[in-house]
Parts: sequence; C-alpha cells; structure tokens
Amino acid sequence: MPQAHDIRVTGDRVEALIADLGTLSDAVTRAKAEDLVRALVELYGAGLERVVEIVTETEAAEVLRRLVGDPLVSGLLVLHDLHPLSTVERVREALDGVRPYLGSHEGGVELLGVGEDGIVRLRLEGTCHGCPSSRLTVTDAIERAIGQAAPEVSGVEVEGVTDDRSELLQIQRRAPGPCPVPERTPAPEPASGPVS
Repeated sequence: MPQAHDIRVTGDRVEALIADLGTLSDAVTRAKAEDLVRALVELYGAGLERVVEIVTETEAAEVLRRLVGDPLVSGLLVLHDLHPLSTVERVREALDGVRPYLGSHEGGVELLGVGEDGIVRLRLEGTCHGCPSSRLTVTDAIERAIGQAAPEVSGVEVEGVTDDRSELLQIQRRAPGPCPVPERTPAPEPASGPVS
C-alpha cells in the first residue's frame, strides 16, 4: 500500500520552502527556483486536469467517485480547482459523515453557509449535556471532517447552544491568499525578419 500523504502538511511545507526561496540574496537563483516550482505545479495540474477529462469523457462515474473519495487526490483536485463538487457540497458531505457521531452527544449541526472569506458558518443543535469537553470534542470532529473535505476553507465558526446561552466558537486556519510565487513574465517576442 502506498504511503499516505497529508495534502495540508505538504502544502504548508511547500509554502515554507517558497518563503525560504524569497530570502535568497541571489535574485537569479531565486527566480529560477520559483520558475521551476511554478512549472512543476503547472505540469502536474495539467496532467491531473487531463485525467479528470478522460474519466469524465468515458463516463466512468465509479472511477471519478473513487478519485474524489481519496483524500490525497481530492486535495490535489481542490488545489488545481478541478474538484467536481463545490466547497459547500463537500462541507455538507463532511457534516453528513459526522452527524452520527454528533447524535451520540445529543446534538446536530446545521450549515449556515460558506462566506466569500472562506469561513464555514455552522450552528450546533442540542445541548451535549452542557459539557464543555463534549462541545470541544464535537467541534474538533467537525473541524477535522471539514478540513479533510475542503482544505481550502480558511476557518470554521460554530454557534452552539449550551444551557440556553448562545456561544460562538471560532476555529481558525491560515488565511487564504494568492500563491506566493509571482506569476512568470512572458518571454519577449522574437524580432521578425531573417535569422543570421
């Protein structure tokens, strides 16, 4: 069985390495290294896009289901904006997966929405017997499930009802943002005319 890779951990490592590249004093070396990273990401993204096209063209629904069900492949599909399900759809599926667990804590969860800021807003239902540790366990399970299904989410806000008081718990992830590697500047067009 192949070694499992955590897309979030690897993504964080890549971002740290790119940040380290930015500290290089040699601008030529830095530019070449950043160009190499960009070229590799573009190549793998294009290859993955073609795989998804082939699977879709052959109407291999079960294969596509298995691909999006694999955490590594699903994360790569999200990274390259190729995932067939939207963020909201993947969050709903993640919540459906934790609902049986929430039921054991006499609770439920309602998806209020996903903001343009990448924050998922939820409302806990039930009391969990008013126990803060149960509430913490429940929110941890929710956060993990959402993080695996929708790694692009920047945070989760959970409204909970405990002892007839409303609480807002906020679970933050790193803020979404543009790729830290600058866009490649196109090479100048060659001059027209005879070549000597």
